[in-house]
Amino acid sequence: MLKDSELLAIILKSGYQGTTAVQLGEQILTALGGDLKRMADYKSKQFEKIKGVGEAKAAQIVAALELGKRLARFHAERDKITSPSDVADLMMSKMRYLQKEIVCVLCLDTKGGVTTKGIAGDLDSDLTWGKKLSEATVFEGTLNASVFHPREIFRFAIEESANSIVLVHNHPSGDPQPSQEDIRATKQLIEAGNQIGIKVLDHIVIGDGIFVSLKEEGFI
Repeated sequence: MLKDSELLAIILKSGYQGTTAVQLGEQILTALGGDLKRMADYKSKQFEKIKGVGEAKAAQIVAALELGKRLARFHAERDKITSPSDVADLMMSKMRYLQKEIVCVLCLDTKGGVTTKGIAGDLDSDLTWGKKLSEATVFEGTLNASVFHPREIFRFAIEESANSIVLVHNHPSGDPQPSQEDIRATKQLIEAGNQIGIKVLDHIVIGDGIFVSLKEEGFI
């Protein structure tokens, strides 16, 4: 199995001034503090600040990263969202390495929807999962906090004619355990959704390769 620096060398193709492509790959990893995951959040300009990485090489790295992200999502993309694990599959590659908390909302319709099953025994029988209409980032927070505003979330849901929504947000720490504020805010959104006829089916918290469904865990 090739080392990370060797994989980078293949992308880079060459080094600079007596430095091999593999050595340049090692320098890039050193600049990242040895944490390969940080690369997922890097922009071209950040790579260009590393010695030996010009505009062209930065573009090569960013293009390879984007291709990898798309391939990681490829198997997860599907028309129907039928369970919390489907949501996690769809959003994990997009959110697991983010350095800030963001809140996304997935809007669902009822076409081809199936009765919720295999999630939690106490789910209301009238809650259905269905085809994903759209998704949007509705908030971007700081490193350790995000804010939920029902007005913004439900405005988007209404614009998309959604029958129901699923909230998704990430924890940059990698630990998806929901905070008390996460739980409190979700309960408020559920109440608001009930008043306007848009069900909040679940709230999924994304960690580093793992997730928590507030519904499955009995938090809501």
